[in-house]
Amino acid sequence: MKKSERLNQMLRFIHQQQHFTLQDLMQEFQISKRTALRDIASLEELGAPIYAEYGRYGGYRLLNHMQLPPISFSSQEIYALYFAMQALRSFSNLPFQVSFHSIHEKFISELSESQRQEIERMQNRISFRHTEQIKDSAHLDILLMAAVKNSVLKIEYQKAHQKSTRHIQPISIYSMKGYWYCQAYDISKKAYRVFRCDHITSAELTDIHPLEDLNEMDMQNAHSLWKPSEQAVQFKCAINQTGIEQFQQEHYPSMKLIYETESTFIVGWYEPNEVDFIVKYLSGFGKSIKIIEPIILKERLRQYYRDLLDHI
Repeated sequence: MKKSERLNQMLRFIHQQQHFTLQDLMQEFQISKRTALRDIASLEELGAPIYAEYGRYGGYRLLNHMQLPPISFSSQEIYALYFAMQALRSFSNLPFQVSFHSIHEKFISELSESQRQEIERMQNRISFRHTEQIKDSAHLDILLMAAVKNSVLKIEYQKAHQKSTRHIQPISIYSMKGYWYCQAYDISKKAYRVFRCDHITSAELTDIHPLEDLNEMDMQNAHSLWKPSEQAVQFKCAINQTGIEQFQQEHYPSMKLIYETESTFIVGWYEPNEVDFIVKYLSGFGKSIKIIEPIILKERLRQYYRDLLDHI
């Protein structure tokens, strides 16, 4: 990192921290003590109101708030932002109805002519393979804000030919393989559920008091709410390295990898009404898995393959 870029970032760092030590700067910017001292002197020359505090708990403090310079990006940062932005191209729906094209045009218009030319040359050398969004989801913004603000929603949920009214407390939304999903707590069923967002035909805020213990829940902790019923069926499959890589790309909260001696297994559970789903999921692994238990699941998978052969 160039010194000018480091000083710019350091200004923002100390403005946010207000009180800091040399060790803080050394750790944050991976610099030596001597370099940190020189940088502080350079910031003072630029007019930063830095005050040194001596003693056991000493360090440095900003005497008052200062106006920060405009954010500037290096060429490498601009290229990284541009290519990260390409992920938006796959989605016809995004929270708050932000479109890729409007962001793209604004971003490009702020670049210098040389930077635009460099990006054009890069585009001819790199290809983005996206999973296109399959179904539109009209309520992403209210689902996301309900998760952020810890609110309960009343939704109409259309699945196949069945329509139901649900009261849910959204936890997060995510996109996978062309669909948007909402992780939520179903208030009436008192259980964790995942809803396909394109199946939600309406969503509105309610005055229902939310569950307090979901306030700080993140996606990883949310999986702990997904619990099997008394009728749930446990399963176990041996899996090879190819299958492990595929599992890491796509799996569900009701399953996980375990390692025993020199073998690896997928273990998990499914509800009786989910057997067709789990069979179709496991069939995608081909020869990379072998069902250990239950026997009935192995038979259902064999029948699935026989049915496929009948359609060839």
